[in-house]
Amino acid sequence: MRIKLEKQHYQWGLTAFLVILCCFIVFFLIYRIDSVQHVLGKIVDVMMPLIYGMVMAYLLCPIYNFTVSRSYTLFNKGKYKFKHDLTIAKVVGTIISLAILIIAIAGVLWMIIPGLFDSIMKVIDAVPAAMRSFTQWVDVKFANLPVAKDYLDQLSHNITDYAIDFATNTILPHSANMAAAISGTVFGAIGFVMNFVIGIIVCVYFLNIKDTLAAQAKKIIVAHFKESTAEEILSGAQYTNKTFGGFISGKIIDSIIIGILCFIIMSIFGWEYSLLISCIIGITNIIPFFGPFIGAIPSALLLLMVNPMHCLYFIILVIILQQFDGNILGPKILGDSTGLDSFWVLFAVLVGGGLFGFVGMVVSIPVFAVIYAYCARALNRRLAKRGFSTNTLDYKVDKYRTRKPREKRKKPVLKDLEEDIEPANAYVEDEVKEMTDEEIKKAEDEGHTIVEATLVEYHNDGEKPQDNS
Repeated sequence: MRIKLEKQHYQWGLTAFLVILCCFIVFFLIYRIDSVQHVLGKIVDVMMPLIYGMVMAYLLCPIYNFTVSRSYTLFNKGKYKFKHDLTIAKVVGTIISLAILIIAIAGVLWMIIPGLFDSIMKVIDAVPAAMRSFTQWVDVKFANLPVAKDYLDQLSHNITDYAIDFATNTILPHSANMAAAISGTVFGAIGFVMNFVIGIIVCVYFLNIKDTLAAQAKKIIVAHFKESTAEEILSGAQYTNKTFGGFISGKIIDSIIIGILCFIIMSIFGWEYSLLISCIIGITNIIPFFGPFIGAIPSALLLLMVNPMHCLYFIILVIILQQFDGNILGPKILGDSTGLDSFWVLFAVLVGGGLFGFVGMVVSIPVFAVIYAYCARALNRRLAKRGFSTNTLDYKVDKYRTRKPREKRKKPVLKDLEEDIEPANAYVEDEVKEMTDEEIKKAEDEGHTIVEATLVEYHNDGEKPQDNS
């Protein structure tokens, strides 16, 4: 007997084959995770200039669009018309965007590098004096405790001997490896500078062809998907761009304001390293939730070595700035651009930082917000299709909110029924037989039994059963 295969049989077979193939691929990726990471690292290294260029172009895109729009309007507004007005507007937008980028980078380096070098030199100069002060303090405190003083002297000698032994037996034999590591760091820094320069060139190209790339992507989507699916994909892409752009741009502006406020307050009180510490606070404030505290730790240590009281005041200042940023400035600038609760913000930052470090902590919130929005949209669509409510409040089961006060049982007033008990009983029997389900339910809702409700009705109406005989 010949088996006839239909189209659905081929589809099931292809689906089963793809599922098995995906299982093999996942197993291979897990089993050879080290090799996969090595290959991915090589790919990322090769693509690094492109990544730098795309990131810079994305950050400079609002400035570029604003400049091009204003320039194009200006060139078409006057008496003289330019032949290539749009091209000239794009050139002006590119120059202004790159100028702002270079000024921002140069300003940050000018504020950080001299201050960092000055801080390192001050720390080196302050360490011997601090050690002498500590030694004098120990001598004074333990002058009457010779046993403790001998123990501290022995501990100091042991630390010194360990440091000499470590330098002799560990550092010197591996000096070649250390030299290779240092040279690797130097070459890595040179490579970073080269990739950054190439990234600037890539950024220029991206800024000028971004409209063409967006049109080509839209053309591909419309060609390969049906109209409803294509509209869904494009609206999702628009939402993703809005979420990322609004959050990243707003967070950068918010961090700049916090850094400026920190510098102004520290300068007013005359605290040390005000410029360097303000730059650290401003840069780390880009990291949501934990940023101010991450920047406050090294800054507080710098102030601690100079003036402990200034360190204490600085910690109080950081707490005040963090509260101001989280409750006033941040919501004012960012608004509800992500739509995430505080728990999911904390969850996204922890997971993103654990997987991808600093970059993961910065972009984790908009990424998670987009994933959360897509999942919520799919869930609401499925609920609506099945006829259920999409409002989350309808699914809450907080009994302390929904519990109603218990109603007291109502007692019927049965006065003067003792005299006419026999007619009343006859009336009850007749009425119970004739009661509908709605009347029975109404009586139960009022807290009466059926007999009680009938007796109350008999008493209120003053009716007597008729003698049919």
